[in-house]
Amino acid sequence: MTESLLTKPGDVIDRDREWDLLAEFLADPDPAMRLGIVSGRRRHGKSYLLQALSERVGGLYITAVREEGRLPAIQRFSDAVAVHTGLRPGSLRLRDWRDVLSNALDVTARSSRPLLVIDELPYLLQHSPEIPGLLQQLYDERQRGSRPGTGPGPRLILCGSAMSVMHELLSGTKPLRGRAVVDLRLGAFDYRNSRAFWQIADPLIALKVHAVLGGAPGYRPVAGRPHPDDGFDTWLTRTLLDPGRAVYSRTETEYLLREDPRITQHTLYYDILTAIANGATTPSRIGAALERPRNAVAHPLGVLESTGYIRREQDILRSKHPVITLADPVIRFNQLITLPQAAAVEQGFAGQVWEQATPTFNSKILGPHFEDLARDFTRRYAHVLLPGGLPGPVGTTDVADRAGRTKHEVDVIALAAGERPQAPRARVALLGEAKATAARRGTGDLERLERIRALLTDQGYDTVGTTLALYSLHGFYPDLIELAQGRDDVLLVDLPMLYGS
Repeated sequence: MTESLLTKPGDVIDRDREWDLLAEFLADPDPAMRLGIVSGRRRHGKSYLLQALSERVGGLYITAVREEGRLPAIQRFSDAVAVHTGLRPGSLRLRDWRDVLSNALDVTARSSRPLLVIDELPYLLQHSPEIPGLLQQLYDERQRGSRPGTGPGPRLILCGSAMSVMHELLSGTKPLRGRAVVDLRLGAFDYRNSRAFWQIADPLIALKVHAVLGGAPGYRPVAGRPHPDDGFDTWLTRTLLDPGRAVYSRTETEYLLREDPRITQHTLYYDILTAIANGATTPSRIGAALERPRNAVAHPLGVLESTGYIRREQDILRSKHPVITLADPVIRFNQLITLPQAAAVEQGFAGQVWEQATPTFNSKILGPHFEDLARDFTRRYAHVLLPGGLPGPVGTTDVADRAGRTKHEVDVIALAAGERPQAPRARVALLGEAKATAARRGTGDLERLERIRALLTDQGYDTVGTTLALYSLHGFYPDLIELAQGRDDVLLVDLPMLYGS
């Protein structure tokens, strides 16, 4: 296989690391069969990436169909194998999945570019749970029967959006455990790449779009980007608040939750998501918001975490203090904005609903999202600005102030490279405060960070090289800018800097 065949196509945006990983997987000359797993949330571009890869090397790409029966699926896969070999559909009469899979692998193995992709595998497993076991048998047979010098063996990629199903393929005593050489979990674009993909010139509009749709590239074709003359508000009422649109947030949330077969009690899951969206960040607080004991929400929280719809992160400095947040912006928007006013939205009052909900959007969506991006900026881009270079773990924490009888919430804290979270006397690389309010930040905000740094010093942490960072949506007062210019421990990050302008 020549290097040009593995060059990423121009229409595949970003995904350089993922493409290189899959290209290396295909380029392996070993004659034995190799297995790869690709998973990711709906609309993250898995199918687009794998279709491009398959087209690049002339592979066989087959996708399962939701609610298709076992026999129709076997026949449709048989037809795909036939067409790939140059035969007419219907010319192959394969009896069961072992015949289908064995023939598909044999067909691709005859090529110098042996790739078979089975997309949306969880749909097949609903009626044919024996498939992983059959693949294990075929995999093991093709390990023993491979001969050096015969060219690369078949390369099989299994893909799906039901995250829990895909993750379980390689877990515990499952048939395929220990057999995959690639386990790629495709995430969303980061906020900078998302802005470039959407081609939004105004960073504030880019931030707001990212706050409601995140970096999932699959939303752009169905939502369209905001027109500069209309602005964000008009675009939003015509997309996420329009029941006639595919990206209507209530419809989209229901579709996302249906991806996981374990989510059956939709009311309970909706209530949990709403509690988290409203600021309940621990299992105890979530249970209290639902008037249920903590152990009653433990399993649903585990399901939502495994599907990627919530995040559970530990406090950077304190042990046993998990912070639970919503990972999916569309779900957060639905629970806070659309769902409480669904009747009015569906009666055509999207403009009025959005006008009333704007304060909620600013405080519970835009504000927390700006804090998320400040932490993301610190992880990905701040190393070129920090004296110590690339930081270690980045997150949040609370710092007790006994003298002031209060507690300081720290929006952004980064430990130095090599430090472990919750380690006593760890070196702190950065302390930051991120505010998405309309007011500019001033010297009072810097003094608050200086106070927190002093408290951490008193508590035994190493703050000698700590940078104090202020992240502001609307800039800084001149006296703060002048002060920062004369100090090497102060970093001011406005919206243009956040986006790399």
